[in-house]
Amino acid sequence: MSFAVMPFFRLARAGFVMAREGVFGLASLPDLPTGPRVMIAAARLLERRTVKNKSADLRLSDALNRLGPSYVKLGQFLATRADVVGKDAARELAALQDRLPPFDHDEAREAVAEQLGKPVEEVFAEFGQAVAAASIAQVHPAIVREKDGTERKVAVKVLRPGVSRRFQRDLESYYMVARLAERFHAPSRRLRPVAVVDTLAQSVAIEMDFRLEAAALSEMAENTVEDPGFEVPGVDWLRTSKGVLTMEWIDGRKMSDLDGLRQDGHDFEALAAAIIQNFLRHTLRDGFFHADMHQGNLFVQTDGTLVAVDFGIIGRLSKRERRFLAEILFGFITRNYKRVAEVHFEAGYVPADQDVDMFAQAIRAIGEPIHGHHASEISMARLLTQLFEVTELFHMRTQTQLIMLQKTMVVVEGVARTLNPNLDMWKTAEPVVGSWIKEHLGPTGKLRDAGDALASLARIANDMPIFADRIGRLSEEVEEMASEGLRFNRETAEAIGKAEARHTRSGRVALWVIALSISAIAAQMFF
Repeated sequence: MSFAVMPFFRLARAGFVMAREGVFGLASLPDLPTGPRVMIAAARLLERRTVKNKSADLRLSDALNRLGPSYVKLGQFLATRADVVGKDAARELAALQDRLPPFDHDEAREAVAEQLGKPVEEVFAEFGQAVAAASIAQVHPAIVREKDGTERKVAVKVLRPGVSRRFQRDLESYYMVARLAERFHAPSRRLRPVAVVDTLAQSVAIEMDFRLEAAALSEMAENTVEDPGFEVPGVDWLRTSKGVLTMEWIDGRKMSDLDGLRQDGHDFEALAAAIIQNFLRHTLRDGFFHADMHQGNLFVQTDGTLVAVDFGIIGRLSKRERRFLAEILFGFITRNYKRVAEVHFEAGYVPADQDVDMFAQAIRAIGEPIHGHHASEISMARLLTQLFEVTELFHMRTQTQLIMLQKTMVVVEGVARTLNPNLDMWKTAEPVVGSWIKEHLGPTGKLRDAGDALASLARIANDMPIFADRIGRLSEEVEEMASEGLRFNRETAEAIGKAEARHTRSGRVALWVIALSISAIAAQMFF
């Protein structure tokens, strides 16, 4: 009973907290259907009286802080979309990225000692107070003394106590909503809400293990070693465990400190372009990208170099998916909407029974208003609404392998737009996407693909003797089964017997429950 009831009450509490804090009063998506409008109006009846005197920028952050880490993650995402939630709300939500209240310093020391198996004094020469605290962990400055007596400064990331348990409780609520939506709301099935929560759950599980984050940092460092203007901190593997990550200390200005960046004399337009282009370069070239690139996870060094931290959430794309992505982006850049539509069909994103020309027309309706206009002239809220309408019109199902990519593209563009409100997304993306298209889909790329195909054929040829042996054994087993019948070993037979016994007992219990229920109903009717 608790598995069904408790997630419902936790979700109801979340809705109640948001209603009380006036969050629903911030909803301003255009063309909202009647049902959601009525629900929002009803929720607003629960608002505190003091909310009317409370600035809009405080409502979301207060509510999300009260609800816990998984909801804070939502706030971090919204902080990058000032065009959707408003500039004041986005500015306040930015505080959720790295300025949450830290947990007790002694607790952090105990966690480090437990995770590393040594007292903190044996591991670090100094271990300072937390300088940044987010939903999952907090960061402490520390000093490491090497064997030769030299000292170096490091950043120690410590997992929040109990955060994994809280995330799991919230995930139960998300799963409940997803399953109810798939069962009772047929239109939502194409969005695959359960699969989306599965992706979120997997991401959270990975994010809670700092050894995996350390591996992601190491992989990104190898991929970008020759990339000018982009770096990641090095990992101290000897002082890293599941709940503690020790890495190189970064001296730089946080991307969220716009006034400080302006005082340092940085070129905001160049920084915005660098964020977009580095993300696309990692995605298309490597198929491996930072999937949480909000302002709190980006630093700018004095020479303009971008340094990315917090690789708890990463995304990956196969070579096939990268090709589809590049062709779709390049089609938007060159305004070749027919090709964009064709790629969607080739990738299987749009069902084959739909009309490609009609889909191209719908894509044109989305793409044309963007071209030739600054970002400040575009309503992102209206654009998002239109995108959802198109996916519904053409019965497009959610592609779970692209969830991280889609989410990160929205975040990255939002960060870039905080630096340059007049950002032209397509013009900025063209150098990277065009170069990738030329290299991989031109003559050189076709020769490379041919070489890969020949290599695959060679591997198959080498494995042919193994395949032949397996097929031979399978043929013998099928022939024996045909002549002697299907046989079970003793363990299998016993397992089947036990399962049948359990099924019989369950059936008797169910019959008794049904009988008692009918008796109770009859008693109510006649007495």
